[in-house]
Amino acid sequence: MTTQTVTVEDAQARLAELLNLAQAGNEIIIAEGGQPLARLVAIAESKPKRRIAGLHRGKIWMSDDFDMPLPLFQKITS
Repeated sequence: MTTQTVTVEDAQARLAELLNLAQAGNEIIIAEGGQPLARLVAIAESKPKRRIAGLHRGKIWMSDDFDMPLPLFQKITS
């Protein structure tokens, strides 16, 4: 991966070329007056991770009374 710095004017004139460079894995810094303003990089594709059934078997438990009704609280009035 290489990094290339270009001016705003140069980026406007060469946008298609710079996008191709970014897609190829390069980083483009867009600067104005010697100060960096933006960084152009490709968006990494994120594939959903494959889920594995039973991976954490035995790590999670639920109490036997999980689905029992909660006790009613008496309202205290003074």
